[in-house]
Amino acid sequence: MKNKKYDIITIGGSAGSIAVLTSILDALPDHMQTPVVIILHRLRNVQSEMGRLLSNKRRIIEPEDKETVKPRNIYLAPQNYHLMLEADKTFMLDYSELVNYSRPSIDMTFSCVADVYGSKALAILLSGANKDGAAGMCDIIAAGGTGIVQDPTTAAFEAMPQAALEMCKGILVLPVEDIIKFIINEP
Repeated sequence: MKNKKYDIITIGGSAGSIAVLTSILDALPDHMQTPVVIILHRLRNVQSEMGRLLSNKRRIIEPEDKETVKPRNIYLAPQNYHLMLEADKTFMLDYSELVNYSRPSIDMTFSCVADVYGSKALAILLSGANKDGAAGMCDIIAAGGTGIVQDPTTAAFEAMPQAALEMCKGILVLPVEDIIKFIINEP
């Protein structure tokens, strides 16, 4: 059996990313071992059923504070909390100030993932209307990980992927179908 290239896949999205994210999640193979962490901007004061809506195929978990990241799981950052990872590969929920007008902040999660997983991290940034995720994407790449942005020309809101492209070098720019192929070809 091949060694897998990534120990974690993180996906950040905001405005216009729900349909894309649903396509990605529904295409994931059942046997995939790599955990997936989703950071999605949501309204803060409205009850959310996002975990149920994102995938009919696999259960999505909103992790608890100090919960260990486990293979095969798909995690969704809880509404109105920053989702961070600690050196022992446990989640930490944080209620500090908004970052880029957002809580959860994609930047905060991507940066923690870069620190903990380094070259074994894959970060994907989808459609969105602000620059959240761009600085964190640079951290992923600087740590030797892989960064992918949704091709801004295919994004409903190009600001997030475009901000990452303007901020750091070495990012792969892929349409949604190729993002799915990239993930599926992960051993």
